[in-house]
Amino acid sequence: MTELSHLNEKGEARMVDVSEKSVTQRTARAEGFVAMAPATLALVEKGEAKKGDVLATARIAGIMAAKRTHELIPLCHPLLLTKVTLDLAPSAAPCGIAVAAEVRVTGQTGVEMEALTAVSVACLTIYDMLKAADKGMTIGPIRLLEKTGGRSGIWRAADATANAPTE
Repeated sequence: MTELSHLNEKGEARMVDVSEKSVTQRTARAEGFVAMAPATLALVEKGEAKKGDVLATARIAGIMAAKRTHELIPLCHPLLLTKVTLDLAPSAAPCGIAVAAEVRVTGQTGVEMEALTAVSVACLTIYDMLKAADKGMTIGPIRLLEKTGGRSGIWRAADATANAPTE
């Protein structure tokens, strides 16, 4: 295990100084899943959810969340994101909605937290919009699939799927 960069020599939390890091293009992809009853998924697919267009609303919520990650997660740097894409795909087996995000920035620090936040908030929005029909929905797993850029280069989850959005 490497040294935790968000702690100073006294063990106190601190924001990492990235001023000496190289500016590079950095990307991150993350995914999550909202499992639900088939009848609940049918509401989404037929556009009959009482709160409106579930997929469009969740997509916007995820994009907005990625842009505000630094306000939600302590010690995250505010970033000028250059791309946030959310893909929401209904699935019959397993029954639910797969959520994937891709986030990009040209900067001095990565966007893993922004991708994970986008997926998390999109999943929470799906739950919120459908909870009147199905309080038993479950969210997860939410995970990082890939990150690129920076000194550490490329990292991919060993079993990363191809569910992330493409241009």
